[in-house]
Amino acid sequence: MFRFPLSVRALVFLLPAVALGQESFTIETLKEASPSGLAATVKGELDTTGYRIIKSDGKPFAEIWLRKAIPASAKPSGPNQTIQFPVLAEGELLGALRFVGEGHDYRDQPINPGLYTLRYGLQPVNGDHLGVSPYRDYALLVPAAKDKTAAIIPREKLEDESAESAGTSHPAILMLLTPADTAKSTELTHDEAKKSWGANLSLSLAVKGEPAPSKLVVQLIVVGSAME
Repeated sequence: MFRFPLSVRALVFLLPAVALGQESFTIETLKEASPSGLAATVKGELDTTGYRIIKSDGKPFAEIWLRKAIPASAKPSGPNQTIQFPVLAEGELLGALRFVGEGHDYRDQPINPGLYTLRYGLQPVNGDHLGVSPYRDYALLVPAAKDKTAAIIPREKLEDESAESAGTSHPAILMLLTPADTAKSTELTHDEAKKSWGANLSLSLAVKGEPAPSKLVVQLIVVGSAME
């Protein structure tokens, strides 16, 4: 079988993400409940409104619904070394995302149009992810048809199910970052150097023993991939 040289294959692999990164995007409030394609136990945990990310041609790119109250171990107080959001538990349900057209994850793996849940995860410390990010936090995409519970999913099972989102052996991930202090929630941040777009979203945290929810603003990279 004929194989392209490595440099050519790398260029072909990067073209979809680069093309998306050169577009411009906007975000708006989506006054629609999450889709019926979600399991009832998951859908019941989500807000009745969401967010729609729109491409420069006016067509929708993705839609996001966040969990009404995400269990947290404490109030947010900043990062713990390489973990930005240590108050969240691995495998915790964060929300749901629907790609209207083909999307890509942070590894530039193609993700088919469709509905996925978002679960909090941490990059393993095994040397395989050096240079991807100084932080380990990300959201894993899980096919909605596979995710039937709002409870925490153990890492091994979560990674296996997430890999089905990309049809590969590697989980489908979207990087989670801490926005700049000047960033506002419910806006998009564009990094021209990395050709990436991040949605700044305010998560509502349910902290045990606290009567009122806490807020945690995160940046979910919806367009762009690691510059490896």
